[in-house]
Parts: sequence; structure tokens; C-alpha cells
Amino acid sequence: MIPRPEASEYAPFYNGYVQCVPEGSDIFDLLSQQPDELNTLLQLVNEEQANHHPAPGEWSIKEVIGHIADTERVFAYRAVRIARGDTTPLSGFDQDAFVKGTDFNSRTLKDLLAEFSLQRQANVLCLKPLTGAEIARQGTASNAAVTVRAILYILAGHVIHHIESLKTSYKVGG
Repeated sequence: MIPRPEASEYAPFYNGYVQCVPEGSDIFDLLSQQPDELNTLLQLVNEEQANHHPAPGEWSIKEVIGHIADTERVFAYRAVRIARGDTTPLSGFDQDAFVKGTDFNSRTLKDLLAEFSLQRQANVLCLKPLTGAEIARQGTASNAAVTVRAILYILAGHVIHHIESLKTSYKVGG
């Protein structure tokens, strides 16, 4: 079991994501289950619904899934760099610019979900064997200190946050 990170292990912005992870969770079990949870949640969403913007300036479901995949990619890269002992400060990324920089709506929802699922599977295979010392390593990302352990919780909490958003704001899954 990898315990919840201390608040000093990540920037305050990420506290909401870390706190989304249920107390006592096996973080790697949770990370492994989330792609299936997203697939189940979105199984009845058709392409038209997945392209719909619920309000001006809000992302479509496909853009949300694309954002989840992009965030997975960026944060996993950070985790690997830090776990390997790289102390180079890592830059931030502008999530809105990433979404605007491509047309997620031209892709199928199935493909976007598969991309995230495969990324997550690869990340779990890469990160699960890390030693306690590697998971505890601290680096700098977005001008703030962060540990690998915190990144694992942020990744899981980020998906939990968006699953809740899809249920409440997008009215999917029942």
C-alpha cells in the first residue's frame, strides 16, 4: 500500500485531486480499474452526444477524454523522470491550449477511450514496480515540488474528478 501523500508533496492546486482518492485505496488497483470505469460510464454515449458542448466554452465529452489522456501522458512523463532521479525542473502545461491545439471531436469516442486505457495500462506496468525510494523521490514540476507518490494520487484523483463531472454536468451513466 502506498499511503496518501502529505500536502507538502504537491502544489496546493492538486489537493482536490489527491483528496478525491478514497482513504485506504490501493492506488495501483484504482489506477488499473479506472479505464474500465470510464468505458462502462460512457458505453451508451453516441458520437453526436460525445461531440456536444454542454455550454459555451465547455468541453465536449470527447474533449474531456482527450484531456484525460493528455494529462495522463504529461504526468506519467513527470513521474518517470522524477522516479529515475532526474532533478531537472519540468515545465507546466496549459490544458486549455492542449484541447484547443487538436480536434478531439474528429476522433471516435471508442478510440479516445482506448488511447487512455492503453496509456494507463503502460503507466501501471512502468510505475508499479518502483521501489519505495523511487516513489518517495521529489522533483519540480510547474515550479512546485512534487513526489512520484503524489503524482500517482493526482492521476487517480484527476480521473475521479472527471468521472464525477461526466455524471453531474454531462448527465451520463444513469
